[in-house]
Amino acid sequence: MPAAARDRTITESTGMRPLRYSINVTLDGCCHHEAGSPPDEDSMRYWTAEMERADALLFGRVTYEMMESAWRRPATGPWPDWMSDWEIPFAEAIDETKKHVVSSTLTAVDWNAELLHGDLAEEVQRLKDEPGGSLWVGGVTLPLALANLGLIDEYEFLVQPVIAGHGPTLLAGLSERVQLELVDRQEFGSGVVALRYRPAQATA
Repeated sequence: MPAAARDRTITESTGMRPLRYSINVTLDGCCHHEAGSPPDEDSMRYWTAEMERADALLFGRVTYEMMESAWRRPATGPWPDWMSDWEIPFAEAIDETKKHVVSSTLTAVDWNAELLHGDLAEEVQRLKDEPGGSLWVGGVTLPLALANLGLIDEYEFLVQPVIAGHGPTLLAGLSERVQLELVDRQEFGSGVVALRYRPAQATA
């Protein structure tokens, strides 16, 4: 089933926008952004499609600032010379997408973003209850909190053919085991495997 159709299916069955957690991870579970393979055209096309079908993105402060420093369109207009042609569609997609930032230290954000205030569970549930398509969350700390609250509807891992030998590791500190069901798998020429899972109880 195409990804957009899966989003519609979840929305129709639950009455709310699905929240997807996506991240690169090494074979031994390391999710540090520099631990895996460098991005290639296949993986960037995949991530571009993810950005294009997300209504909004959820970030913690660290991920928001990291993404902004790398992918925000320069005030001068043109993308920087270091950016390959196949990276520009991703940059354009993430630059334009609405963003919600969870932070106790930031007092203001821009880059088409707004701060979420108040109780995390209530604020994210409010976003899920709004009409529209899917929500997307990246990073490490915020997704762990959302997983512990049972708010993540899909988990998507791009597994890198790398053994990092160090942390941080994926969802370390999760309070309870989450049983998952595989709903999609894609393999890239680089050896990266994209795996998409849904909590088993969501399909019971």
